[in-house]
Amino acid sequence: MEEGSSDIPELQKSWMDAQDLLRRRLVTEDSFTWRLPSPTFTKAEEEVLKYVGGVDLSFSKDDPSLACAALVVLNLSSLQVVYEKFSILNLHVPYVPGFLAFREAPALLDLLERMRSNGHPLYPQLLMVDGNGLLHPRGFGLACHLGVQANLPTIGIGKNLHHVDGLSQLEVRKLLEARGNSNKDYITLTGCSGQTLGLAVRSTQSSLNPIFVSIGHRVSLATAIEVVKMTCKYRVPEPIRQADIRSRDYLRNH
Repeated sequence: MEEGSSDIPELQKSWMDAQDLLRRRLVTEDSFTWRLPSPTFTKAEEEVLKYVGGVDLSFSKDDPSLACAALVVLNLSSLQVVYEKFSILNLHVPYVPGFLAFREAPALLDLLERMRSNGHPLYPQLLMVDGNGLLHPRGFGLACHLGVQANLPTIGIGKNLHHVDGLSQLEVRKLLEARGNSNKDYITLTGCSGQTLGLAVRSTQSSLNPIFVSIGHRVSLATAIEVVKMTCKYRVPEPIRQADIRSRDYLRNH
């Protein structure tokens, strides 16, 4: 059974403390052994990014506590799914804005840990998360949470922008449509504090709505946008799109 509404303030306090502790381990620069694929010559001993993971949760229309967690891994060069794993679960933690990770992260971390502990050769070198990273009211969204706890390079991909540090989705769309920005693939999102929080990205030419890209963990914003460009066939990067499609199908059939 979900926690009662009277317990929410106490939960929020404990979650804020947990976020603050995890934030101390957050790395917002490139920190990995691989490099991005390039048409130029690569030394045989160099490790190249090949396996990119995507995670998502889908929820039952009939029972909002029933969910399917999905982890997929794609080959970066072909964007074909080479691994998938699912978990059906009942979520008992309430959804509280700003604290999504405490509801969704445990199931996703379990899928990652099971794959890692088995020494699976397709374990992702980088993870794309259907949720924000630094572009978050407390500067520590689901992508940061997962990245720090799994110690994986992660990128946050938001489909919507909530009010963060003076930024809103309506204002960002106006910026994208403004003269001088209309031909740009992306614009930098800088909050009222002066901090760069992420990017609003037109992932494809036909996409009218931007996606919101932010650092999760151990990946710079410059690397994040390059990976997004490499993985977008449609509006949403393929690892997340496939995790979404397949988790909904799995939930419907089980």
